[in-house]
Amino acid sequence: MILNLNKQAQDAFAAVDALGNTLKYGELLDFSESISTILPSRSLLFLLTENNVGGIAWSIGCINSGNVPLILNAHIEKELLHNLLDIYRPSYVCVPSLMAVDLHYEMVCEYYGYILLRTGMGDCAMHPDLSHLLPTSGSTGSPKLVRHKYGNIEAAALNISTFFGLTSNDRPLLVLPLYYTMGLSVVFSHLYVGATVLITNQSMTDKAFWNFMKEQHATSFTGVPYSFEILNLMRFFRMDLPDLTLLTQGGGKMPRQLNLKFAEYCRDNGKRWIATYGQSEGTARMAYLPPEYAISKCGSIGRAVPNAELSLIDSDGSVIELPNMEGEMCYRGKNVTMGYARKREDLLLGDERNGFMRTGDLAYRDEDGCYYIVGRMGRFLKLYGMRIGLDECEQIIKGKCPIECACVGTDEKMIVYLTDDKYVTAVKEILVEKTKLVASAFEVRIIDSIPKNEAGKILYSKLNL
Repeated sequence: MILNLNKQAQDAFAAVDALGNTLKYGELLDFSESISTILPSRSLLFLLTENNVGGIAWSIGCINSGNVPLILNAHIEKELLHNLLDIYRPSYVCVPSLMAVDLHYEMVCEYYGYILLRTGMGDCAMHPDLSHLLPTSGSTGSPKLVRHKYGNIEAAALNISTFFGLTSNDRPLLVLPLYYTMGLSVVFSHLYVGATVLITNQSMTDKAFWNFMKEQHATSFTGVPYSFEILNLMRFFRMDLPDLTLLTQGGGKMPRQLNLKFAEYCRDNGKRWIATYGQSEGTARMAYLPPEYAISKCGSIGRAVPNAELSLIDSDGSVIELPNMEGEMCYRGKNVTMGYARKREDLLLGDERNGFMRTGDLAYRDEDGCYYIVGRMGRFLKLYGMRIGLDECEQIIKGKCPIECACVGTDEKMIVYLTDDKYVTAVKEILVEKTKLVASAFEVRIIDSIPKNEAGKILYSKLNL
């Protein structure tokens, strides 16, 4: 039994969605038992989810019954889905009912607005600790999957519920997708304490979204930087939201001024602003900045979550003990996942990380033990002998100009993608001033929109060099 589900008040609501559907804890347990009778033990299935009660019921029910779902976007491109089907050959596929007609498989059952289909593909040998699979960030059609185990779920739920101080009275508003690691972690951590998840796929610019939020008395909101950019445009700071007491941010670095704006709003209105850091490989949350530091250490990811530790290593792999020295950030904790799968046979692999991972992020630690991300390892160019951080350049541009941008390139030239040609000259001047390099080191290209995944992260692989 995962997440203490059998210890919660069984008549309490585990989830409510924007269409008015509800799911009680007792119903979730009963559904888990039903899945156990429908699916052969340890079945591999593809679960194509939307943000609704059915998505939560099937995600948690499959895991709780001992089966292994690969949780995907219900609207994944057909070509990408069929590529995954060819590689992993699941015995079952579960999709929203209206989508079942597009897949020519045998129908098994229908619950909570989803239909379970039998593919006819054979059983799959899987490691007994394997609980579920998620696509790697930003690549929902990639065969590279993150292998989670049951212990990761429990550790993440305990860690997150502890540093957020969650209780059964919480009513988080979930707008992040279930197939995104941070969205799923919201569900794990709140079910762990018996709270009610308010889940929606409505647009944040839709009046119905705000009606749902207010009518259901949402107490917290979790978003990525893009989410808060939308809130800022929606005049969020003028809204009367007395039930909302916690705003949490993850999913990448947020522009400093916007970060500070939300931190000050929360300070002035009796709410908490908690920035977090994480990766799917660490079951979402791995660090957090306590709200009392939200302004004084704006831009920091803070410290490791409870029951875990962060560290830095240099290029030789030696631990960096002194403050303000850059190195690769490493993480140790029970929420570190087992490793990756790239093909069906990899699902039988054991834990390849043993609770430790190198994050691939370059960071430093201040005198108070708070960490600051400088950029991704590899997200650097060496122009004219100088190391230039691409992530840092993006932040500088967005701090000076109200525009979307993405920086890529080679050691010969940085390429900056913008969405408005009137900023071309200004951006070049900003980069020349910052780096002290000649203007010819930078090329600006204009595109209609910056390619991003559903969580708002830039898809650099789709930008040409």
